[in-house]
Amino acid sequence: MTTVLELFSLNQIQSLHGESPAPLYHQLYSLLKGAILNGTIASGVQMPTEQQLAEAFDVSRITAKRAMDELAAEALVERRRGKGTHVIHEYKPKPVKAPLVGMLQDLESMGRQTHVKVLLCEKKAPPTHIRELMQVPEGEDVYHMIRVRSKDGEPFGYYTSWTQGLTSRITASQVKKKTRLELFREQGIHLTHVTQTISAVAADEELARELKTEVGAPLISLTRHSYSGTDPEVLVDYMQLYYHPDRFQYRMDLELEK
Repeated sequence: MTTVLELFSLNQIQSLHGESPAPLYHQLYSLLKGAILNGTIASGVQMPTEQQLAEAFDVSRITAKRAMDELAAEALVERRRGKGTHVIHEYKPKPVKAPLVGMLQDLESMGRQTHVKVLLCEKKAPPTHIRELMQVPEGEDVYHMIRVRSKDGEPFGYYTSWTQGLTSRITASQVKKKTRLELFREQGIHLTHVTQTISAVAADEELARELKTEVGAPLISLTRHSYSGTDPEVLVDYMQLYYHPDRFQYRMDLELEK
C-alpha cells in the first residue's frame, strides 16, 4: 500500500531546501496542500505524523507542525487525539473544457484520413438503458451503428453508437463515404455540446478479434455524449469507443487561463 510520503518525488522533497525565500514551513504546507487539492492525497487518508514529515523532508518537527497547523486552519485536514490527522477535503475533478468546433474538425479530419469498416448500420429498438438515457419514446427506433476504423491496414478503433433524430435512411455505403458528422448536418442535426469520459477496459472476444489483440488486453475506453439544441438540450448521439493503445493516442493541449 502506497503511503502519503511515497507520493512525492525526490525532486519535490529536495525542492524545500532550494533558494525559495518562503519559510520552510510554508513550502512544506504548499506542497501538501497542492497534493490534497488536486486529489493526489484523497479524502479520508491519514496524514504522516509530524515526526515522519520532519524525517522525510529533512526539516524540524516544529516546521512540520506549523505546516500541519496551516492545513488544519484551512479545513483541509482534521486532527483527532489518538486517531491522527486525516484529510477532510473532498476533491471534485473539474471537466476539461475545449472549443467544440475545433474538436469536431479534428474528428472529421480523422474520419477522412482513415478507413472505416461498417459492421452494422440499422434502425432498431435501443436497449432499456439507452432508451432511458436518450429519453427515446417507447416503441420508437433509433439508428445503431458499429464500425471499426483502421489506418495503414491496422485497426485502431471500435465504435458502437445509438443516434436519434435522423429522418432519412442511412446506409452502410453512406457511412463509408462520409463522416457521421456530415450525415448529421445533412439531416439538420447540429451538435452544440459534447461530453467525453475516458477510462480503460479489458478486451472481450469481439473487441480482441476486430482490433487484432488478445482477449483481456487493455484498451482505452471513451464514452461520448453528443447533444443538440439548448432549450431543451437533447442527447442525440451516444457512442462508446474502444481504442488500441499502441495505435491510438488521445492528446489534449491545455493552457492556463490568462
